[in-house]
Amino acid sequence: MRNKSLLIAILAGVVLVLAVFALGWRFGTATGGRAVPEPADVPATAATTPPPLDALLDKQIDAIRRGVPVDQEGDPPPMARVENADLVRARAYPMQPPTIPHTIDGYQVDKNSNRCMLCHARSNAATFQAPPVSVTHYMDRDDQFLATISPRRYFCSQCHVVQTDAQPLVANTFEDIDTVLSHSGSQ
Repeated sequence: MRNKSLLIAILAGVVLVLAVFALGWRFGTATGGRAVPEPADVPATAATTPPPLDALLDKQIDAIRRGVPVDQEGDPPPMARVENADLVRARAYPMQPPTIPHTIDGYQVDKNSNRCMLCHARSNAATFQAPPVSVTHYMDRDDQFLATISPRRYFCSQCHVVQTDAQPLVANTFEDIDTVLSHSGSQ
């Protein structure tokens, strides 16, 4: 008996979905199902003639398309390679998370395992000659120290990123604070 009532409920749901679909099909268009008259032919004048495609390409501002017209398919740029120099990079601003100077492809970081901590845990850092994670990674939100890494600092790649040899899509004139201060001090 229980399966019979379930079957009836499913059939009622299917009928309801079909009814809503049919009503939307019939009344969902802006004209209510009526044919829309075609616009009258207007002779081409200087005001209605579109500019040539070359003129539009000169004004293109989409940096991601890299000069490919909107109506054409472009070749994608080659995939950027991850820098694997194992060199510590300078930070651009205070409290910036350090970047990852090596590839992390295939690293398992999930609720059961964190491959990063094999080398960067404070207990293993000297053995692997890796910088240990900051003591702030062992603190909870109340600034109490924990025996293991804090759960909110467990997923490393939410703050730390690898660097690639990709060219920037947009010009960048960023200057770090030391450069800005040196410019203001020399004036």
